[in-house]
Amino acid sequence: MDFLILGLKFHHRLSHARLLGELFAAALAERNAPLPDCIIPVPLHPLRLRERGFNQALELARPSARRWRIPLLIHGLRRVRHTLPQTQLDAIRRQENLLGAFAADQSLSGRRVALMDDVVTTASTVAECSRILRASGAADIEIWAIGRTTGP
Repeated sequence: MDFLILGLKFHHRLSHARLLGELFAAALAERNAPLPDCIIPVPLHPLRLRERGFNQALELARPSARRWRIPLLIHGLRRVRHTLPQTQLDAIRRQENLLGAFAADQSLSGRRVALMDDVVTTASTVAECSRILRASGAADIEIWAIGRTTGP
């Protein structure tokens, strides 16, 4: 997993996103729950997006959206404040770093949303994104991630 995720995020190996995303989409067939109404990838700030060239959460979400015909809301959330990379921070500073970093411009009233991220560590990012999605009316929020790891 480390090889695939690090290759994707830091070595521009988009083929890793396709492989991981397709495996994730296949795993959804095993679940005993209804699919969400839409998938929203955790956004990157425009500066980080320009540096990296792609949003890994978006690339990981594409295969599930395509396979299960779930709308992919690329602009469902946006990052309005440039933040320090979370990997450089401890759990408390990760939460502080993300306050006010995200915004939603559309109503999600009553919708079941899957929030897609690559890796969940302390859950600070997905918690802050979920808070914004809930304020936009999301009725249910599932966290979809390729990996889960412990904090720094």
